Amino acid sequence: MPVTQAPPISFDDTAVAFASKSDGELRKMYALFAAMNNNSLVKTGGGLMKAALKWHLPGTKFLIKKSIFEQFCGGESIQECLPVIQELGRYHIGTILDYSVEGEGNDKSFDATTTELLATIDLAHRSQNIPFSVFKVTGVGDAAILEKVQRGTALSPAEQASFERTKKRINAICARAHQYGVRVFVDAEESWFQETIDQLAYEMMQRYNRESAIVWNTYQLYRHDRLDAIKKAYDDAVRGGYYLGGKLVRGAYMEKEGRVASQQGRTNPINPTKQATDDLYNEALRYCIEHVDRISICAGTHNEASSLLLTELMQEHNLRPNDSRVWFAQLYGMSDNLSYNLAHAGYNTAKYVPYGPVEAVMPYLLRRADENTAIAGQTSREFLLIQKEMNRRKAS
Repeated sequence: MPVTQAPPISFDDTAVAFASKSDGELRKMYALFAAMNNNSLVKTGGGLMKAALKWHLPGTKFLIKKSIFEQFCGGESIQECLPVIQELGRYHIGTILDYSVEGEGNDKSFDATTTELLATIDLAHRSQNIPFSVFKVTGVGDAAILEKVQRGTALSPAEQASFERTKKRINAICARAHQYGVRVFVDAEESWFQETIDQLAYEMMQRYNRESAIVWNTYQLYRHDRLDAIKKAYDDAVRGGYYLGGKLVRGAYMEKEGRVASQQGRTNPINPTKQATDDLYNEALRYCIEHVDRISICAGTHNEASSLLLTELMQEHNLRPNDSRVWFAQLYGMSDNLSYNLAHAGYNTAKYVPYGPVEAVMPYLLRRADENTAIAGQTSREFLLIQKEMNRRKAS
């Protein structure tokens, strides 16, 4: 028998999913997701928004901030995110502050990003509502150099010095996280320099994951080799005497991966079908729970079947819903039916909350809109759930 029987969970319970939303906020979400259901509108609107910002048309920033930005971002600064952090915390949902500014690729930009990331860790240390921090290695280091390192190409003295500065920034972030006991995700990126990122993440784990998983690597399971990578990382952690932290996602660069693999004459690293990705993701969940003595995991997914599977695996392995080694995470502004129902049932749940100046976060927002339109049924699902809750409220 399980240690504790978790309450039954339904991701269709809209009363729980939208408990934090007023009727007005629901209507606003309904209008936004209705617009995002229109592929041509998303493409045209995205271009118009970028142009309007570039030309500094009056009122543009205000309109963006009060619509798509407000739905998917916490604010323009850490300070502006505080009400969102507090509101999510009221429903036992943690916040993962994600500084979503795409840097300029120079040392000044890398240092500024590092300073910002250290500030998110400092805030997490002071707040019980921020369980993780997160960063992209390309936010603090040169992607071209990471790629050269992966290819085994010799670096020039200047490139080697740049790479050493990147490692110092990463160490500064992970050292602060370790000092304060704040978990930190190292985000996954493109396959042609992901091995370099993996190596940097594992070096940090060897240094800082001796007592528990502080540094967590990210695995994109749309790549057919990622479960093997997790298994190897587990074996290395056992041999090295440290804990492995793994955030499991499906992936974010599918079209780009296929295109670049074709250009470079490489085998496409992406699974041939969505079903193959779903199967691999679920297999990875099973593996991690079977090895939870050494692996801490976060299921970063909007997939209801995978989320439900993880709750079932936890019960099968006698893990309490709030076991500190197992987390669920979704993006802010999406899949509230998962986040709020999981948290309501006692599972460790967090939202990725992107933030940064409106102009700088636009690439992120446009990707989000494209993604919602591209994911078969994702926007329709959000739209229908909001509609269901509005009808439920009218009837009650």
